[in-house]
Amino acid sequence: MKFAQRFEEVEPFPSVVTVGAFDGVHLGHQALIGQVVAMAGAHGWRSVVVTFFPHPVVVLRGEPPFYLTSPEEKRARIARLGVDVLIQLPFTLETARTRAADFVERLVQIGMRALWAGPDFALGYRREGTLPVLEELGRRYGYTLHIAMEFQLGGRPVRSSRIREALRRGDVRTAAECLGRPFSVSGAVIAGAGRGQRLGFPTANLAIWPEHALPADGVYACWAERPDGSCHMAVVNIGVRPTFDQSSERVVEAHLLDWTGDLYGQTLTLHFVERLREERRFLSIAELVAQIHGDIARAREILGAAPLPV
Repeated sequence: MKFAQRFEEVEPFPSVVTVGAFDGVHLGHQALIGQVVAMAGAHGWRSVVVTFFPHPVVVLRGEPPFYLTSPEEKRARIARLGVDVLIQLPFTLETARTRAADFVERLVQIGMRALWAGPDFALGYRREGTLPVLEELGRRYGYTLHIAMEFQLGGRPVRSSRIREALRRGDVRTAAECLGRPFSVSGAVIAGAGRGQRLGFPTANLAIWPEHALPADGVYACWAERPDGSCHMAVVNIGVRPTFDQSSERVVEAHLLDWTGDLYGQTLTLHFVERLREERRFLSIAELVAQIHGDIARAREILGAAPLPV
């Protein structure tokens, strides 16, 4: 897959195009992009996905930690779908002022012959490029507009906002159903306070990209993937460690089951399978240790029946 950050980097060639934020690359995104790839293949054309970073909502509304996928993960996920070209445009306030016709003209210049969009899609300044407008522009510029059916799961549309809502509840199962895979976060392992080691449960503290969304505070059963691709059962805590700390800073720490070794400086990817419980304060260290043993036993049971992440 060719990756570009400007239209000028892409040679003109007959193309099937879709445009969107595609944060999460969830099942709805996958279905839409799949239709783009299929049409391009049927005509001997090129499949092109145009996306943005930062996300327009982050720029225009200043949303807090938000992203379901890092730019690197989004790029990798889209590549797996068989896309020929991914154009990731920088989104700025100037970008937001781009008129719909001007943006469409840029797409036509790289060879757009067909544009795929969802039923509520619009682009350009103040979303002026609605579907009827895009259809009219298609008659002017010689491309066809194709509307993908809204992808639904459990009677509700699959959208990035739905996944974020699920994560805020700690409902990583629903998030995984909508994504078509477990929700995941990656980060370098950094030094922590060492309390887990002293308790007999060493943990890897992860430095997570501050703009990445996280599930609600709590304890989770996860697969921990190391840089070599190996996966280990893990119990992961997200929160402020109320038994020990009074800090409001959230931490992400993973205890890898049946693992010994030095992880410092390595990047771990955590794939969330199920929430075990909420984070809470324990009255004694003995009570905390007993609970951790229970968390580990339940995590083994859950992960033993869960497929490895792909």
